This record gives sequence, structure tokens and C-alpha cells, in this order.
Amino acid sequence: MFRGSIVALITPMHEDGRIDEDSLRRLVDFHVEAGTSAIVAAGTTGESATLDEQEHCAFVRSVVEFAAGRVPVIAGTGANSTTEAIALTGCAQRAGAAAALLVTPYYNKPTQEGLYLHFKAIAEAVEMPQILYNVPGRTACDLLPQTAARLSRIPNIVGIKEATGDLERLVRLKSLCAEDFDLLSGDDATACEFILQGGHGDISVTANVAPRLMQQMCAAALSGRRDQALAINARLDPLHRSLFVQSSPIPVKWAVAEMGLSARGIRLPLTWLTADAQPTVRAAMEQAGVI
Repeated sequence: MFRGSIVALITPMHEDGRIDEDSLRRLVDFHVEAGTSAIVAAGTTGESATLDEQEHCAFVRSVVEFAAGRVPVIAGTGANSTTEAIALTGCAQRAGAAAALLVTPYYNKPTQEGLYLHFKAIAEAVEMPQILYNVPGRTACDLLPQTAARLSRIPNIVGIKEATGDLERLVRLKSLCAEDFDLLSGDDATACEFILQGGHGDISVTANVAPRLMQQMCAAALSGRRDQALAINARLDPLHRSLFVQSSPIPVKWAVAEMGLSARGIRLPLTWLTADAQPTVRAAMEQAGVI
């Protein structure tokens, strides 16, 4: 259902923390023009943890409106409360999003059975297509392949964003999950190899900064042009790594602001990229040719 380079869109903000709607419209156009396959709105890179429910729903509506059918919009709707996740997913469906992206519940540390029942409850409550999101480094919760496989048999659970960076996970997921289940990387540093080994795409932080190159790399990998994909990825690799030199989305919001695409805003408890880290990110942007 979803293939190629999918941007995990930042939420552009003014310095006082208000959402910057003008920059948001520019960013959506930027990604459409660059050939980005889909846009994730209000995901974890979009600081969803600091958006209240009203802001969250309004942001998804705005992205759907600005996209105007030119590119699918996937709404981040995960929460560590099943009830809240159902409410956010319902908002996404009413806004016209193409799918929902549901991060594993953070902090709670549910069992595998608890994870299965959590995602099953959301899928049964809201009929729209849903993508699981596993990022244990941020959530302290690991959705194991055998649980993902059980969930892949629920008709409207259509894929997983696997952000462990462990390519052995891909092997397990391919062998266990339903045949038509989308396998998406959530780790830019290993995404090229993930796709070359049979994955379908990448939900990408790097694509905020270098969307055209990310689209070209994913397209080359999907068509089996290994040498071309690796060559493009080598140009992007410093960017993949430098965008995590401090907690994401701190570096990527700085980079997008440096490109003149958004204001310089981020919400506490995150802070702006420190001066000592800025040359590292700038050098990676120069190597990728985006500044």
C-alpha cells in the first residue's frame, strides 16, 4: 500500500511554540515537488507528545488540506492510552488521512498480549488502514515479530514501521507476517539495505531535509539497482547520522530552518540545537547538496 520515501514531517513552529501554518503549506508543497511518496503528519518527529488533542487533529486536517490529494497523508495517532489512540485515529479518519501510524505505548511497558489487544482494539474501533510503529529506543517497549505477525492478519492493519535498525528483524517479519503487509524502515542509517533486502520503503527523518535524494535512493533500492542506491545513500549517510546528534527532532528542525523552510520554533522539553552541534549538521547538509 505504501512504498518509497515517506517523510516523517516536522511540525513547523514559531519561536513562541505556535504552529506555523504558512511554513506548513510551504513544506507540503516542497515534498510534493520533490516526489515524496507520502507525508506522516503529527508523528513522533512532529512532536506529537507536546500537541494536545485539538491541535493534533487540526494539524492533520491542515496537512490533508494542503496536500489536496497530491500525496497521501498518514496521521500519527499513537498514544500510551488505548482510548486516546482510538480518539486520535478517529480524528484522522474524519480529516481524510489515508492511514494512521500508531507508535507502541510508551512508558507503560505492556506485555506482548497487551500490545496485541491494544492495536486490535484500535483497528476494530476505526476502520481506516493502520500502520504499527516499533521504536523501542524511544518507548521502552518492543513489538516483537511474532506479535506483529498476529496483528498483520487483522485486515486494516496494513504494515509496520520498524525502527530498531536491526536487519534481522526484517528477515523475521518477512517470514512471519501476511504476504501483503508493508514493511517500512524507521531508521534512515539502515533504510537503504532494509529496502534492498525486501523492505518496501522508509518513513524518514532525513527526507525533511533531502527529500529528492531520499526519493531517488528508495526508488533505486526498490527496483534492485543496488550500486545506484548505495551511491546515493553514501552521499546521505552523514545526514542520516548528524540528524541524531541530539535528540530528534532537534537537529532536523534546525536544518529545515537553515533551509528557510520554517521558523525557529520547538517546544519544551526539547530545546534548539546547540551551537557546538550546528557545524556537524551543516557539513552533512553541504555534502548532500541541500545548502
